[in-house]
Amino acid sequence: MRRLLMTIAVVMTVLASASAQKQKNHNFEVGKNLDIFNNIYKHLDLMYVDTLNPKEVIGNGITAMLKSLDPYTEYYPEDKTKDLKMMLTGKYAGIGAIVRYHQKLKRVVIEEPYEGMPAAEVGLRKGDIILSIDDSTMTDKNVSYVSEHLRGEPGTTFALKIKRPTTGKTMTFKITRKNIKMPDIPYYGLLEGNVGYINFNQFTDGSAKGMRRAYIELREKGATSLLLDLRSNGGGSLAEAIDIINMWVPKNITLVETKGKLKQANKEYTTRLEPIDTIMPIVVLVNGETASASEITCGSIQDLDRGLVVGTRTYGKGLVQVPIDLPYNGNLKVTTSHYYIPSGRCIQAINYKHSAGGYKEYIPDSLTRVFYTRNGREVRDGGGIKPDIEVRPDTLPNVALYLDRLDSMEVLFDYVVEYIDKHPTIAPAREFRLSDADFEEFKQKVIDSGFNYDPVTEKSLGELEKLAKFEGYYEDAKEEFAALRKKLKHDVARDLEHNKETIKQIIEGDIVAAYYFQAGAIENGLRYDTQAKKAIELLLDKEKYARLLSPKEK
Repeated sequence: MRRLLMTIAVVMTVLASASAQKQKNHNFEVGKNLDIFNNIYKHLDLMYVDTLNPKEVIGNGITAMLKSLDPYTEYYPEDKTKDLKMMLTGKYAGIGAIVRYHQKLKRVVIEEPYEGMPAAEVGLRKGDIILSIDDSTMTDKNVSYVSEHLRGEPGTTFALKIKRPTTGKTMTFKITRKNIKMPDIPYYGLLEGNVGYINFNQFTDGSAKGMRRAYIELREKGATSLLLDLRSNGGGSLAEAIDIINMWVPKNITLVETKGKLKQANKEYTTRLEPIDTIMPIVVLVNGETASASEITCGSIQDLDRGLVVGTRTYGKGLVQVPIDLPYNGNLKVTTSHYYIPSGRCIQAINYKHSAGGYKEYIPDSLTRVFYTRNGREVRDGGGIKPDIEVRPDTLPNVALYLDRLDSMEVLFDYVVEYIDKHPTIAPAREFRLSDADFEEFKQKVIDSGFNYDPVTEKSLGELEKLAKFEGYYEDAKEEFAALRKKLKHDVARDLEHNKETIKQIIEGDIVAAYYFQAGAIENGLRYDTQAKKAIELLLDKEKYARLLSPKEK
């Protein structure tokens, strides 16, 4: 025993010595390279042919250094710290409206005022062209510039001059900026079959309280199950996520463990309150933009078999960041640890190769590991949260995609602006429908505008023709190519009619948003939402819901 203890002591001494030497070498390399960097800049500043801008040159060096790490470690100089604050709190000071660049007018216009915010309160409307802010002309400025000037300190007042396109009138509004916070819950309500629906947008300070109020109200209205929509929720506060999950799982359950290099980065996050409800069936809707705190929420609900996840695989962000104050009022948001959800898995989907300048690769399924939920169901790490039932959303046809997002003629946007001007009121959001006569009017406007788009089939055929010519087959198939090109040549009127229902849905959503804001648009869109319909079916099918929560027989 004595000999064994001596051997162990010798081994421990050797290991400690090796570790100390490794740390000493690391510290030497750090000091050496910082000294080299410092000397390079000094020589450049002294000898370079042009005068250096230290903020730009050193800023580029910092940016390049951080690019070799993960994409969430970011530097915020003094003039950008408000962006970090807005990201962490969801708040900023301004008028509360989305602005966009109107490609046809070549002007920045109002896209959508937020409900209850200064822009809506003074009467700004979709389509209003921004001419000036106080004495500063905005007609030759881009969206970023205009947006920056609309923001400012809360309580400050300015004059906003706009032109209303439907009347041609120039109008000036006196607007007082206020703290703007995007709604954490833009819409919640009771759907068919007494399914309570909550659209949750972001995890910011206080969002758990809002979730609690919405959930209790839905229960009081008769909700017997819950559909929690986390699609495109990019996350936010980990503490808020823990409190939200705690609404449906018991006290003293460890939901998240964080593990990093420093001891203080290793933490456990445990539920601390008695839950509201541990029985009501829950389905969480997710997609590829569901990330971070949203993945902790849906992943914990899945791991604890407290509910089911429906949609498409989530983003896969299993890294934790903390903000650090820097000299001269700068900030560094740095990744300090990985997080692990109740089954023990980390759902980080990407390996970042630090030594290869930030090269990233997605972890293949063959390299992921199996973990088990509380009931014994198999789940995996390394690639986001895989839904219990995969349901892909409906895809936009090409003509609808161009009308909605890529139309340089802005036909859809202008049609909605004109519709608003002609209709002081419309039906409630859930009931509003665009009539066939209205659609015919829209279709004619599209045709008259000269709208065109890039049809994928024609483009693919062109590529095939090039390939056939290169390989020498084109002459033999020339007639067939010509016949096929004739059949595939796009006809705007025909394409609009063929995709009528989808295009009507897009127009309806834009119109409803102008009258009932974001909440109305969500409520209106649920009627067509394939993923939401599948989730509702699952909640109403109690037998299938229970079966999916049971482990598969081995």
